[in-house]
Amino acid sequence: MSKKLFVILVLLMSLSLVGIIFVQAYYINNSIKNEENQFDFNVRKAVSYTSRQIEEKEMTTFYNQYQTLVDENKQADTVAISNLFIVSQINDTNETFVYRSGILEENHKLSSSLFDIGLDSINIKRIIGTSEAKVFSNQTGLDKGMNTNPVLSLIKSGRITPAERIHFNEAFKIRGSRIPIHKRVQEDQIRNLLSKKLKEENIDLDYEFAIYSNDLATKIQSDNFEKQEGTFSIAIFKSEIDKNNYNLLVNFPKRNKFIQSSIIRMTLLSIIFTSIIIIAYSSALLQLFRQRKISEIKTDFINNMTHEFKTPIATINLALDAIKNPKVIDDKERVARYLQMIRDENKRMHAQVENVLRISKLEKNELNISKDRVELHELVEDAIAHIELIVEDRKGYIHTHLNAEKTSVLANEMHFTNVIVNILDNAVKYSPDSPKIDVYTENVGTNIILKIKDQGSGMGKAAQKQVFEKFYREHTGNIHNVKGHGLGLAYVKRMVEDHQGHISVESEKDKGSTFIIKLPLIS
Repeated sequence: MSKKLFVILVLLMSLSLVGIIFVQAYYINNSIKNEENQFDFNVRKAVSYTSRQIEEKEMTTFYNQYQTLVDENKQADTVAISNLFIVSQINDTNETFVYRSGILEENHKLSSSLFDIGLDSINIKRIIGTSEAKVFSNQTGLDKGMNTNPVLSLIKSGRITPAERIHFNEAFKIRGSRIPIHKRVQEDQIRNLLSKKLKEENIDLDYEFAIYSNDLATKIQSDNFEKQEGTFSIAIFKSEIDKNNYNLLVNFPKRNKFIQSSIIRMTLLSIIFTSIIIIAYSSALLQLFRQRKISEIKTDFINNMTHEFKTPIATINLALDAIKNPKVIDDKERVARYLQMIRDENKRMHAQVENVLRISKLEKNELNISKDRVELHELVEDAIAHIELIVEDRKGYIHTHLNAEKTSVLANEMHFTNVIVNILDNAVKYSPDSPKIDVYTENVGTNIILKIKDQGSGMGKAAQKQVFEKFYREHTGNIHNVKGHGLGLAYVKRMVEDHQGHISVESEKDKGSTFIIKLPLIS
């Protein structure tokens, strides 16, 4: 995959993830707003219902009280009667329509002691209205008398008409405005009506209420009521000439929690699934970067490995061709030298293959390593002996500063010697000039510290973080300027950890590197 395509894919995936998060946040926010609007609508409906019921109950009470007084006193002080009589001939149907309407108006003067409003008496007007509509067939005719049975008869009678009832209500609103609010309505009455309606609207939530007059508190209010932002307010006992301007106020201290609780499950599930997507995406992205990096490292490894094998193979081929030469085959010294070259190059290739197989076995936990009590100083001296001639050939040196008094560790002699040899070999390889290497040991608590310091090319911060990774080699422009395949230090780290130790590196570009190994001592 090209770098450009890789970047485009990462950007598209990132944009999609951001879009998903934005849509989820937008959806949750809209859900909360919808719940708030629905809650407000249901509460306003419940408060309006409560206010309306209280007003209607008061009006009904007033009307029944007055009607009772009128019924008890049958005799009116004055009576007025008015009648309307209409006769109409319907030619098309050969019928006669007769309509008669009568109104009886009675005035009563009654005692007002029942209402306790400070008056000796009250003037009450009772209106009784009757209406009659009849249709006669002209076959009987009016000349035969109005007592003849009609074709259609409709008689309606009542004490009060709808229009008169409206005037009646307005009159009692005026009367009610003169009564103190705490005598017109009780707290229990408000609470019962409000609780009933709220439950019908599926709102099971604690609330506080009060009645205010011109934004001032009255005696009607619950114990913990406090007027605050978001309080619901509905007019109650409203009258055009009443200057009290009563309002029923209701607030819900736990309103926000109630609204959020209705969508908390959906929100939590959304957060959980979004988090899973983010984690999965981050992991996938990390794996993509790692795979791309591994792909690049493996390419370098193959190139280096190919280079490592090409040289010995070419040398072996040249040696074999030389031996085949009739002039050389009889020269035993030259044949022996060429055979030694073939043997050395073959050993070199074998060592490269062994390193790859060793790492593979370590990763699969198939490499059986037996450990014995060994002296670390002896392993250090043995490892130095392996590369001492190479260092001397390049006019360099290896100085030892073995200051540790306790050196007994539990280790595999062969493998741990290889660990030290690998580090020393790297010190030689990455020293552009004559290799200058110092080896230190010291005791720190129950551990022994081994330091291998060189004055070579060193490495940057980024390289220090990856130097122990498999196949990693720092790029220097020409990847073959230092032979290797990036497995040596990966093997070193894995082996040190298998010995319950720890390895780290301190380095600075062009000033050399120091590898530090810490191993537990055994008594």
